[in-house]
Amino acid sequence: MRKAYSIFLLAGALFLNACHTKNKHAKDTDSSTIETAYFGEQPPGLTPQLFAPEIVSPDGLFEGGTFSPDMKSFYFTRKNGKYEKRTFFVIRYENNGWGEESETDIEYPRFSKDGNTMYKGNKYRSRTDTGWSELKSMGAPFTDKHIMGISVSDKGTFFFDEWDGKDTTGAISYSRLINGEYEPRQKLGKEINTGTWIAHPKIAPDESYLLWDVEREDGFGGSDIYISFRQKDGSWLPAINMGDKINTELQESGVSVTPDGKYLFFSRGQWETKADGSTNWVGKSYWVDAQIIENLRPQ
Repeated sequence: MRKAYSIFLLAGALFLNACHTKNKHAKDTDSSTIETAYFGEQPPGLTPQLFAPEIVSPDGLFEGGTFSPDMKSFYFTRKNGKYEKRTFFVIRYENNGWGEESETDIEYPRFSKDGNTMYKGNKYRSRTDTGWSELKSMGAPFTDKHIMGISVSDKGTFFFDEWDGKDTTGAISYSRLINGEYEPRQKLGKEINTGTWIAHPKIAPDESYLLWDVEREDGFGGSDIYISFRQKDGSWLPAINMGDKINTELQESGVSVTPDGKYLFFSRGQWETKADGSTNWVGKSYWVDAQIIENLRPQ
């Protein structure tokens, strides 16, 4: 988990890969349909399933990826195998089908609700007539500490982690837009910030729940995925481990929910030691019906 913390930057999000071989078999219909939005994969039920293992997870090449809000662009990352350095790609849905992958300088994007702003850590890009602007600083309070994972609600409230590279704790904070300015970071309470390697928050669009990964004493081993639900008074309920269907003795991290709200994606894997003594993350992408969230929501 120690090194997984830094590998799964902003991952959470949807851990799936797509390639032109699979795209050739996808139906040429609107990208919002299951045939194209998920490259023709059979949707899972309430038990997590590997997502396209023959494409997504061969040799541990795949790290993580995310869809744009309109589900017509997919940004993803590869490392290991022939990719000695982390390499970023994008596949776009155009002309009634998914195109082929191409390398991109866009890394770990997270999007605003309207899709016109793209966030990476404490920087952002704006949509332009020709594509995307260069990265710009988000300014305070996002620049006072290093941010790995960031998530924004429909209200414009940011939830983000912090990592100084010196300890193993981490923390999740938030910042609201008040009178046109973002307030200083507000650290969440012990309901969220308990344990070590606290990282990769994913806030619900309506801010009714928060997902993240963390190592806790009540976990199944390594990092687990937890959820906390928000009460009407704005307070957060004690964290809930998402259970043995999601979490195992391996490391689960990088949780996210698809833009259409239908599926939850996460990574499951472990570190292996190479012959030269270096370590290599080997993980696979899983997805599960988002109803699993509602089944945990207090009545």
